[in-house]
Amino acid sequence: MTQQGTQQFRLPDVGEGLTEAEILSWSVKPGDEVKVNQVICEIETAKAAVELPSPFAGTVTELLVETGATVDVGTPIITVDTGGGDAAPQGAAEPAAAVPTEREEPEKREPVLVGYGVKAGATRRRARRAPGGPEAGTREPSGPARVEPAAPAPAERVVVLAKPPVRKLAKDLGVDLTAVAAGGPGGIVTREDVQRHAAAAAAAPVPEAPLRTPPGPAEDVADRAAREQRVPIRGVRRHTAAAMVNSAFTAPHVTEFLQVDVTRMMKSVRKLRERPEFAGVKVSPLLLVARALVTAVRRHPEVNASWDEDAQEIVVKRYVNLGIAAATERGLVVPNIKDADRLPLPELARALQALTDTARAGRTTPADMSGGTITITNVGVFGVDAGTPILNPGEAAILAFGQIRDMPWVHKGRLKIRKVTTLSLSFDHRLVDGELGSKVLRDVGLMLEDPETVALAWG
Repeated sequence: MTQQGTQQFRLPDVGEGLTEAEILSWSVKPGDEVKVNQVICEIETAKAAVELPSPFAGTVTELLVETGATVDVGTPIITVDTGGGDAAPQGAAEPAAAVPTEREEPEKREPVLVGYGVKAGATRRRARRAPGGPEAGTREPSGPARVEPAAPAPAERVVVLAKPPVRKLAKDLGVDLTAVAAGGPGGIVTREDVQRHAAAAAAAPVPEAPLRTPPGPAEDVADRAAREQRVPIRGVRRHTAAAMVNSAFTAPHVTEFLQVDVTRMMKSVRKLRERPEFAGVKVSPLLLVARALVTAVRRHPEVNASWDEDAQEIVVKRYVNLGIAAATERGLVVPNIKDADRLPLPELARALQALTDTARAGRTTPADMSGGTITITNVGVFGVDAGTPILNPGEAAILAFGQIRDMPWVHKGRLKIRKVTTLSLSFDHRLVDGELGSKVLRDVGLMLEDPETVALAWG
């Protein structure tokens, strides 16, 4: 139970029935005054990083979960002294002890963020146990009284105060923050503290390895383990891994390839950058690839579909939510541009830039990644020519855009050096047959070869 005037904030489900999240950083500490809707921490779910606002106004009394810990939805993470004991918004406070009953307590709705839902059944409680006795509604067996073993005392938690950029720097340098002497105000570890610690560690003399006999099996295993790094799989990476496995072994993938002369497309990109309607926005070849794919979807709407296993139906989408695969520090995310087929080219360029900037900053929300219908992955930015992309779950096709290279090419009957790229289209063969997939890939290629008369004429 919480004390009079003290409220506990439980980890909410920030969308789509997620069951757990990792605490990335705290924005407050014990003793801080907080206001309603003030950001108190940042969490990472299986979908994205999200900032949590406080549902209470008052004084922070305790952080119940340390940075880096993964906790279930419904777990108390912070207590706030509200000063009056009023009920917190959305029922976040701990309820008073109920009278024991033989039935399980009714399901209690956990606090959620505005615009997000909560997964039904994710926070059911067991019946309360009467003080010193069995669960309500059960009988103690006859015979000698049972003695419950005392719970072990929890280990003392070491909470290091450091801002997220400092934590990232420490991670990049391989520095354990708990070993760093804090030099900032209030015991906060600063960037200079981390750099000083890393420099001192690098300057320390490395002891010369003594000569030894060849290791035995046990020593060999221990030596290998000492030179290995283990990275916990959580959050976005775990969700991506599960989704890719499910997609690869559920949808029968087929991939087709097409080399395209994009010399004229590159000239169009340079011209667009000089036009006033594109002022202040980045114009890249990906913009014209996106326009070409959306145009191909308009011509062949059956490629913009999903498979409904329960209803045994193919669902053709009459809208295009264009996904763009983005590699971030937290893993691969695929946010999408809603109704990309309705946007004129300048607006599509602005939407594409906003999407990529948000993804790189780690601020992509679950809503940004839901509802996608078809995806582009730009492997060319990594210097890769082509690949066989795996479908984003629930979609029928994904287009890989390879790097643009100078290559010998027969142009107007003569061998010349041209700008050439490779397109790869993977599709779900339950939804898209070879003819349809080939037509979509062909049309995208033709529009990139002649973008001014086809892609740009559309809007």
